[in-house]
Amino acid sequence: MAHPYAHLFEPIKIGPKLAKNRIWMTAHSTQLVKDHNFTDRHVEYYAERAKGGVGVITMEAMATHPTTQPYAGKIHAFDPAVIPNYKKLSAAVHEHGALLLAQPWHRGRETNGVVNRLPVWAPSAIPDTVYREMPHAMDQENINEILEGYTLAARYAAEGGLDGVEVHGLAHGYLLGQFLSPATNHRTDQYGGSDENRLRIVLDIIERTRREVGPDLIVGVRINGDDGEVEDGLRTEHWAKIARAIADTGMIDYISVSQGTYQNRMLIYPTTPREQGYQIEATRQIKQMVPELPVVVAGRMTSPEKAEFAIASGAGDMVGMARTLIADPEWPNKAREQRETDIRPCVGANHCMASIVSAPLACIHNPAVGREAELGTDTLQITDRPKSVAVVGGGPGGMRAALTLAQRGHEVTLFEKGSELGGQVNWIARSEAYSEWGSIAGWLISQLGGTNVKIELGVEATVESLQAGGYDSVVVATGSTPLRTGWSVNHPVRWANPDGVPGVDQFNVVTAQEALLNHSELGPNVMVFDDIGGRQAVVVAEHLQANRHQVELVTTLSSVAPELSATRDVGWVHKRLRTAGVVFTTNREVAAIDEDRVSLRDVHTDEIEEREPVDSVVLVTGSKAEDALYYGLKQAGVEVRAVGDCVSPRRVFNAIWEAELAAREI
Repeated sequence: MAHPYAHLFEPIKIGPKLAKNRIWMTAHSTQLVKDHNFTDRHVEYYAERAKGGVGVITMEAMATHPTTQPYAGKIHAFDPAVIPNYKKLSAAVHEHGALLLAQPWHRGRETNGVVNRLPVWAPSAIPDTVYREMPHAMDQENINEILEGYTLAARYAAEGGLDGVEVHGLAHGYLLGQFLSPATNHRTDQYGGSDENRLRIVLDIIERTRREVGPDLIVGVRINGDDGEVEDGLRTEHWAKIARAIADTGMIDYISVSQGTYQNRMLIYPTTPREQGYQIEATRQIKQMVPELPVVVAGRMTSPEKAEFAIASGAGDMVGMARTLIADPEWPNKAREQRETDIRPCVGANHCMASIVSAPLACIHNPAVGREAELGTDTLQITDRPKSVAVVGGGPGGMRAALTLAQRGHEVTLFEKGSELGGQVNWIARSEAYSEWGSIAGWLISQLGGTNVKIELGVEATVESLQAGGYDSVVVATGSTPLRTGWSVNHPVRWANPDGVPGVDQFNVVTAQEALLNHSELGPNVMVFDDIGGRQAVVVAEHLQANRHQVELVTTLSSVAPELSATRDVGWVHKRLRTAGVVFTTNREVAAIDEDRVSLRDVHTDEIEEREPVDSVVLVTGSKAEDALYYGLKQAGVEVRAVGDCVSPRRVFNAIWEAELAAREI
């Protein structure tokens, strides 16, 4: 029988080089940087993906000039200090048969000068919608510096033994895209006005890049297939013409296509519920314009079936992936071996994006990301002292601990007092918009099926039953339960009162979990009160509104779900909720609930306003750690470890991370 992904695993010529398959890891930030240079963790990170079977890797975007420095963790591609580390990286990646490319780039106006204390440079003095810092309109001297930066970046990539250079800055609204777009280029000199003038700097950079690397290395470009809904921005038909003009130079070997600008960031790295392969049709139009060149198609390529379709249908010649390969670096090998159910899915949570705001790259349910030497493929050591281990709690943390313990050779029993595994992920996944999150639990459940873990559902483990079981060690992952007091963090002294806000004991006051599990029991008019600022409140609000409740989302904060700024989808979520009819009320807390009336207090002025009728109130005010079993076992002298929310209610990532570490310690 023919391989179901025959196109995906066919070799392809890219200019002077041969890629072993059609899977391309596209560039993404790692924040593993030190002193503007690569580190050993970079070597481990990229080598892990090469070992996992990817054909081509484009490394993270690298600065071509000091003015493109949004945070300290950026490689300076214009500094010859990168050359020795390029050599380390290329040796590690080439060992596994993958090609490795540099990606020089400049952000233009899509940054600020906080880190580098330099002015932002752009073609015209127009602030970006995210950073909103007024740029310096570049003069010819500035443009010459940018040209020189790209030139040096290409030179050092060649000297470092890389396979080529991907010129970036055209896509995602970065500097070269700003020159190309009439929306952001208002110049009247040789770099503005006509299509030819706006393209001038791009063609100059491509010519310099080719001259530096010569004919034996790859030169490619990353462009957009669509800027999104930007007034006078570049749409697919414009980018197709740009692609044709670039191809006509005869100096490039491929085109990689993406979408979006910082005004439409959910086109760049969208969260769920954006569908797989959403960029396919726009990329197909680019491919039709440049049939002679390999074209990389991207856009939430999470399944082998979708990747194969993209190539087989002619939308592109290679499939670009970033978050998919962050979640599972072995995706290519597993797809080639037709082990689809073993692929750890990217669920579109964008924890990877949130992590790089203040720390190195991480994945919501792959604890090895950025820690490949310690936790990556083939690092798990089989124990020479098998133990009988009980894991209590069937959420993501408990399942991760049980899986790793079993893989190490321990005899594991997993206790879950409920009727199913999955924990809090299950109730989040009840919302249609977040149904993909269920795959976090689903993948762990499927992997447990391939082990000898004994699963006990509907059984509540106790100190006495665990002692009677004679287990050598216990991992407690009992999670947390939602708080029902309604107190805001603005009044810490009131948290000593367990009775809570007056009226919270009414039958029509529920937690987010209860609302998601039993929304039909709620009345038509629902108030969701949020004191956290994360995703929980918007999940329940969107779910209830979609199920024909009228929802008012009230928060003590100055905006709804500000934590979603880190995952980059705060604007998209706001748009979805407000378009659906959810009403936002900020800077208010619940003062009292009296039957179907809620009194709200202004957090700044203490003014009271009434809402009536409110048939149901949903509280999102934090959770309480379920730690009694842990402390009971500890007091009884049992070897015990606690992971996840039973230590402190936090995130799925923390539960899985701590579970993995605990399981490796036993």
